[in-house]
Amino acid sequence: MTEQIAEGCGRHDAGVLRAIVFDLDGTILDTETPEFVSWQEAFAALGVSLDQAVWSRTIGTADSGWDPYVHLEALVGAPVDRGSVRAARRARFDELIAGAEPRAGVLAWLDDARELGLKVGLASSSDEVWVDRFLDALGLRARFEVIATRDRVMLSKPAPDLYRLALDELGVPASEALAVEDSPNGVAAAKAAGLFCVAVPNPLTADLALDGADLTLTSLSDRSLREVAAGI
Repeated sequence: MTEQIAEGCGRHDAGVLRAIVFDLDGTILDTETPEFVSWQEAFAALGVSLDQAVWSRTIGTADSGWDPYVHLEALVGAPVDRGSVRAARRARFDELIAGAEPRAGVLAWLDDARELGLKVGLASSSDEVWVDRFLDALGLRARFEVIATRDRVMLSKPAPDLYRLALDELGVPASEALAVEDSPNGVAAAKAAGLFCVAVPNPLTADLALDGADLTLTSLSDRSLREVAAGI
């Protein structure tokens, strides 16, 4: 099955779609997999393992309270050279992410948004430096009228702050906006802010609970934004 509409959530109240707000990490670009793999390898280098179930709770939020260095030292049973771990882990992430392309269907949805005259925003639990890095690398910075990042709000996802900021700056009510997310934390944030939410899981979130979304697709290439908008 390539799509699933959540029970009782098949339609939006507005009947008019004026804006779309994307998540970045794991949604536009799969940074989630190389991030996890680089940490997994850092743990393995010290003879311990990083459980994916533990990591999954951090996906889509900057406020999980979980610290990978504290967890690593607890498993190792002693302090580690955090500077060396950090340098090696970041170098490995850069290697894994090099040359990465937008996820399937993302560019087509951005094109549809432009053709439909929709305002386009981004709401990310990452900070501005991280977001700018990848939007610039993908050549997508100019496609977003508004970029809401973690350093601009009190709380990251699953709190609604990022989406409320994006909507406020777009000048569009939540009832006339659609969110695209990949994680439970992201879906919860979009729904708490009142947006219709399309979930498009990546390899790390495919088995997580995304039933809070109004529509779940395995890929944005499964349906066009035009098709989704027509059914809201």
